[in-house]
Amino acid sequence: MDEITSSEAAARLIDNELSRLDPDANRPTNVISTEGLNLSFGGKSILTGVNMEFTRGTITALIGPTGSGKSTFLRTINRMNDKVPSFKHEGDVKLDGESIWGSNQDLLTLRRRVGMLFQRPNPFPMSIRDNVVAGVRAHRIAKGKQLDVVAETRLREVGLWDAVKDRLGDSPFRLSGGQQQLLCLARALAVGPEVLLLDEPTSALDPLSTESVELLMRAMTPALTIIVVTHNLGQARRVSDKTMFFYEGRLVEHGDTAQIFERPREASTDRYVNGLMG
Repeated sequence: MDEITSSEAAARLIDNELSRLDPDANRPTNVISTEGLNLSFGGKSILTGVNMEFTRGTITALIGPTGSGKSTFLRTINRMNDKVPSFKHEGDVKLDGESIWGSNQDLLTLRRRVGMLFQRPNPFPMSIRDNVVAGVRAHRIAKGKQLDVVAETRLREVGLWDAVKDRLGDSPFRLSGGQQQLLCLARALAVGPEVLLLDEPTSALDPLSTESVELLMRAMTPALTIIVVTHNLGQARRVSDKTMFFYEGRLVEHGDTAQIFERPREASTDRYVNGLMG
């Protein structure tokens, strides 16, 4: 009876998370916005004058040559760059209209709301099951048998359950690279983020695993807002609603993905999306 009660409680918890992420809820249309954002490391300017709004429930692709500031911009949105002593910012990034650097902003809560998946899989040195629920435990979202339900739900969501259901106690490092990335995605989703930041999430994966991640990205919207850095222009065209083109430390152009790729306004954008520069 206790197990049934616990499972039902976990199911209600998951339903509550989905309700909280309802794109029709009474919240601002733009979940993330930047105002006059300048970023630098050690006095060297990385990005200048970025003004952008990210519409809730959409996928935005960040494209541009290596070194153009895409990943720095992405990591700024959930304050990952704060760990770098020489990092400085001017201007602001707002989440639901509130500065991410505001005095009332709790960093742990911010990173729960704005999750991140990195270029290479980074499983924790714990079991597959414990990897999925690590954040859930840290945020005290669920406990006991509820954790098992959350782990199964998220592993099913990313299509990994059938492959690992009989080895949940195993090390994640025995999984393939693609499976490890899906595990990290399940871990990120388990805490119920509103925004998911993806930094070249498929660059180290085979084509089949890449397709799986791309399908998941589309399936996760409009419940989630996704911002993805990618050097794969085909991927940007396939999965994104909006595209931002960065070049030489500036946001050169942004708009609907079809417009950026088919009718770019700037010459540098045209050259980049047509493979005339790297």
